[in-house]
Amino acid sequence: MWQSRERGPYEQWLTESISNDRILDVDEETASQYAFIRAEMKKAGTPIPSNDVWIAALCRQYALPLLSRGKHFDSVGGLQRIAW
Repeated sequence: MWQSRERGPYEQWLTESISNDRILDVDEETASQYAFIRAEMKKAGTPIPSNDVWIAALCRQYALPLLSRGKHFDSVGGLQRIAW
């Protein structure tokens, strides 16, 4: 977002969203999902960046779709990616 040409609108959206939305905590279940996803990706030969594994783990834990341009999330089982 910080390097985007559309930074202004994104910053406004983020500021408004943070004040209205819930922040998800990382807990033991998230860590379990993280480990499971890392193992899945390694076994499949399609590793993804570790920070993205945390994001995928939270989405799977809470059964939330992920809004992302990152096509590598498509290889994570049980994760619905919404492309934008």
